[in-house]
Amino acid sequence: MHNAMTTGLPGSRRVRSLAVLGDSVAAGMGDPVPGGRWRGFAPLLADAVEAARFTNLATSGARVAEAWHTQLPDALRVEPDAAIVMIGMNDTMRADFNAQLLWQQLDHVMCSLVGAGASVVTIRYHDHASVFRLPGPLRRLLHRRIDALNRILTSVAEAHGAAIVDLDRLPGAYHPAAWSVDRLHPSELGHRMLAAAFATGLAEQGVTVPSEVSLTCSGGVPVTRLDHLRWLLIKGVPWVASRAWDLTWCSLACLLRAILRRSPRTDVAGASGHICPPSDPPRAWPAG
Repeated sequence: MHNAMTTGLPGSRRVRSLAVLGDSVAAGMGDPVPGGRWRGFAPLLADAVEAARFTNLATSGARVAEAWHTQLPDALRVEPDAAIVMIGMNDTMRADFNAQLLWQQLDHVMCSLVGAGASVVTIRYHDHASVFRLPGPLRRLLHRRIDALNRILTSVAEAHGAAIVDLDRLPGAYHPAAWSVDRLHPSELGHRMLAAAFATGLAEQGVTVPSEVSLTCSGGVPVTRLDHLRWLLIKGVPWVASRAWDLTWCSLACLLRAILRRSPRTDVAGASGHICPPSDPPRAWPAG
């Protein structure tokens, strides 16, 4: 698995400008390099498509609203030929999760990028509980929300002809080596796997991918047992405690609604028409 790589993939369109929108995973967290920086899949993908201009607008902690209000205008300014949209997980972990609002925001992001001429690849998320263990009630709540998010991402991709990388079907996605010490962000190997999958998605949209994405890890900073312990004490336990506090109240509210027989709406279909007309149906790339 570690020595596999994608080959260069033919296509009819060269990438002059690549834009990446998203959160901490898209920002490269989990793949440290010397100098205290993060690398991640984005620069690996930019190298594979040989983009003359590469703009990574992703930020740690970003939610869909930030991608809509802040990252999208900056992305449109660089006139991207290709764009990656990897956002939404932070929304699933907050008490104010609103599926209908997320659909509207993501639909606007996708519509705007495709309307500007970009080939877009987005994501369907994996089962986080299989990688990061959570208490039963929180695990079930997060599972429902990720399922809703995945249906939203599929809906907007279907409307605008974007390709989809399905992490649940990505070979090796659940292997421990694909994950960093925190089990929330990919390791260097995991980021390389993402870069290869995104490259395949772009190629199937007709984008030229002249160079291969190697899955051989190199250039990163090794993670030690001390790093694991340090993360657990300084970051891991406080993070779980904060999310548990936030989501526990939501779990109680859901239970109360069920008792009162006032369940919230769960549909994610858009209530209004598209600004952009529907395009080709989406393509799901399990990669490999």
